Amino acid sequence: MNAIMKVLVIGGNGFIGSHLVDSLVLAGYKVRVFDRGPELYRTPLVDVDYRLGDFGDGPSLAEALEGVDIVYHLVSTTVPSTSNLDPVADIQGNLINTVKLLQLMVQKGISRIVYLSSGGTVYGIPNIVPIPETHPLKPICSYGVIKVAIENYLFMYKSLYGIQPIVLRASNPYGERQGHAGVQGVIGTFLKKIKTDETIEIWGDGSIIRDFIHISDLIKLCILASTSNYCGILNAGSGIGHSIRDVLDVLSLASNRGIDPIYKQGRAYDLPSVVLDVSKAKNELNWQPELSLMEGVAKTWQWINEL
Repeated sequence: MNAIMKVLVIGGNGFIGSHLVDSLVLAGYKVRVFDRGPELYRTPLVDVDYRLGDFGDGPSLAEALEGVDIVYHLVSTTVPSTSNLDPVADIQGNLINTVKLLQLMVQKGISRIVYLSSGGTVYGIPNIVPIPETHPLKPICSYGVIKVAIENYLFMYKSLYGIQPIVLRASNPYGERQGHAGVQGVIGTFLKKIKTDETIEIWGDGSIIRDFIHISDLIKLCILASTSNYCGILNAGSGIGHSIRDVLDVLSLASNRGIDPIYKQGRAYDLPSVVLDVSKAKNELNWQPELSLMEGVAKTWQWINEL
């Protein structure tokens, strides 16, 4: 790898982005971050070029793209639980602004982009579990619909203009520096409630199954994506399903505390089971998720207690 490869991480001050920036710097890349605000949990790194601006601010984004070799697109202005409330804002904030990004990349001769899509929403209710990348795309929330549309534009721009996309359909990332306000990220949210002795609320009966991947494993795949010539779509998960009740058991063990949750009415957009088939990422990029849920939760619990 060329040690002076220049990378732009859009959304680089967020949970996933901040970990990616750490690994990129460690790997010898020259890193620039474009985000709407600073990191929540630490001060800026001295060897990173931070640019603050809104994703929809074309001139600022164009300036941030100057001299860049690879773009990581991690930003999303919505989450699955809120996207249906204002689909028009979802379209404007994510789809339209991403198409504008692709236009800027074409203008500036930048071809490589790594896009973080959603393995939890693009497939909809699965016909088969674990879910392969070839599964039909049937999203049931605006967040998933927009992710699919962005993927389609990425490959349209590949055909028309030579953009070289790699799409990572991430499952449920968790770990240190994840926000725990309850909007997204069940593990971080629950651990914060355990620390502060708040009641944990479960939507439904706790039987829904999800694929949780620790942030360190996801970032390893992101880094491999930057060094690979592969173009296409890869699932990014642990490949192992855990019910919410299973997660509560792990959280109880990691924190050494009893948990007595309140069960609330299930939500229509909560799919019964989402577990990703990650064999393609293993084969294409020689990647392997390493941390068990217990190990990852223990690391996250330690971080929360250091805040």
